[in-house]
Amino acid sequence: MKRFSFIHSVAVGLCLLFAGVCTAGESYTPQRGQPGKDVIWIPTPQELVNTMLDMANVTSSDYVIDLGSGDGRTVITAAKRGATALGIEYNPDMVEFARRAAAKEEENVRARLRFEQGDIFESDFSKATVITMYLLPGLNLKLRPTLLDMKPGTRVVSHAFDMGDWKPEAISHKNTGIARLWIVPAKVDGTWRLDDGHINFTQSFQSITGTMTIGKKETTLSGKLNGDKVSFTADGSEYVGTVSGNRISGTRTGGGSWEATR
Repeated sequence: MKRFSFIHSVAVGLCLLFAGVCTAGESYTPQRGQPGKDVIWIPTPQELVNTMLDMANVTSSDYVIDLGSGDGRTVITAAKRGATALGIEYNPDMVEFARRAAAKEEENVRARLRFEQGDIFESDFSKATVITMYLLPGLNLKLRPTLLDMKPGTRVVSHAFDMGDWKPEAISHKNTGIARLWIVPAKVDGTWRLDDGHINFTQSFQSITGTMTIGKKETTLSGKLNGDKVSFTADGSEYVGTVSGNRISGTRTGGGSWEATR
């Protein structure tokens, strides 16, 4: 019996040391601070999970993907809200642990969620409308180009860590931690043609500056993007519009519509 206990202890230790390499079966229980592929595992408190999903305005029409889903609580909570949810987790033991937790939920919740073992840097999560994560700053920055290529309007919520100079739209401070929200902006950088002139946008994430030229008159502009919605002020008028591929159409103060193409 002692020999078995020793062997079992060694096996469990190796599982923790090389998280994701072996499977411990139904006896597996994750330990706070255990090493993983890129980070140690620290669970996001349930209160903060709720806050993150609130910030992203998660509804039944959303597809939530949790990058590094751990024990599955964010995925399960999203599914309880009616969303379709997927957890991507590198450690196969954690995946099975999360699946066992999900199996305890009602059938309608179980039907809306799933967990898969995988590397978040090699996984396709482009169809998500909401991304949640609790990763280190360097990993956030590594993911940032992929996130910025997602559909405009996709909401990204991070527990604790930021995205460098991509400033969040909102920050929530709770006793259990900090949550940050970003909204993927449309890409408008460059020159857009108008019927009687052109617009030159210079884009820095959701912020835009530039110039608008109508005939021979050039004025500066400044504004922002919120997903596929653009708003800016130029020559004393407020312009709002929707970006759809290579076309922007909208209205301006004082009446009238405007359209730009590239």
